Amino acid sequence: MPTDYYELLGVERNAGEREIKKAFRRLARDLHPDVNSHDPDAEEKFKQAAEAYEVLSDPERRRTYDSYGHEGLRSGGWAPHTSGSMDDILSSLFGTGGGGSIFGDLFGGGRSGPAQGSDLGVEIEITLNEVLTGTKRQVELEAVTTCEHCRGNGAKPGTPIQTCESCGGAGQVQQVRRTAFGQLVQTGACPSCGGDGRVAEHPCEHCEGAGRVVRERSWDVEVPAGIESGQRIRIAGAGHAGESGAPPGDLYVLVSVADDERLERRGQDLIAVVEVPATVAMIGGSVAAPTLDGDRQVEVRAGAQRGETIKLAGMGLPSLRGGRRGDQHVLVDIVIPRKLNRRQRDLARQLNESLGEG
Repeated sequence: MPTDYYELLGVERNAGEREIKKAFRRLARDLHPDVNSHDPDAEEKFKQAAEAYEVLSDPERRRTYDSYGHEGLRSGGWAPHTSGSMDDILSSLFGTGGGGSIFGDLFGGGRSGPAQGSDLGVEIEITLNEVLTGTKRQVELEAVTTCEHCRGNGAKPGTPIQTCESCGGAGQVQQVRRTAFGQLVQTGACPSCGGDGRVAEHPCEHCEGAGRVVRERSWDVEVPAGIESGQRIRIAGAGHAGESGAPPGDLYVLVSVADDERLERRGQDLIAVVEVPATVAMIGGSVAAPTLDGDRQVEVRAGAQRGETIKLAGMGLPSLRGGRRGDQHVLVDIVIPRKLNRRQRDLARQLNESLGEG
């Protein structure tokens, strides 16, 4: 009989999505060849855990499994996506890249030293005019930073730092865990020294020996001309500080471009709708059109129809790669007057009659 999915992951039947994901990540790390090479059955056990996660992480499949069990899933046409290598399966479940990046970045396992700082994310909003010229923004956020008092080593200034007794200075320890698959040996960073191999005899009073503190920080962000909504700017080393001796993470700035009531953006091109009086559309003339460089007079040809466009070459937006600007297209919207006085109605009637004679 197939093993119960909840038992495989080691979670209760009422476990939440986050708990299920955490349990699978822990199992996947334990069963990965990098830390479990002694067990020839590790790959098959991993595939069983992946099958369990694939079902329990999907609300509809989980409801089917809770109600009808394994047979309910199979009769509904579902089959587990557990073919291929471990990293292929992880990639299909989490949408991450293959190879060592999955194991290192997604699970953080196998590291032998201090952990790199985590990345930070922040969102800013700019205007179309700022897309044209580029701009600068100052962002303020809370971030983990190196303790200035102890310079990140976690020790009270002037006091010694000793070799960690728990790991003997190796920075790594082995732990044996009992799971549904039996005993698993896991090698990871020493919890006493965080993988550094050393501990402070007298911890720093400002950071309590952590070597890092949380404080407000500000960064000046250069936003290049031509950027589009949804694009990110990466500032290397501006994320959370890493553990002692490890590099910091990065800061990612998500850019959002505010809607402009005058202009609509389509790539590098801009579109503006301009109201043209019916008389101007008939005999021709000029009207003011909004642009990012200010209002500009555009010529409307005699006999212009609603929906026609007038092209303003080079009046659009620049590209991130540089080069000429895009174009602006002025869309003609002919306005028919709603109210006419007696004289205007007579003139309109005369015009209508003369057009009919032609």
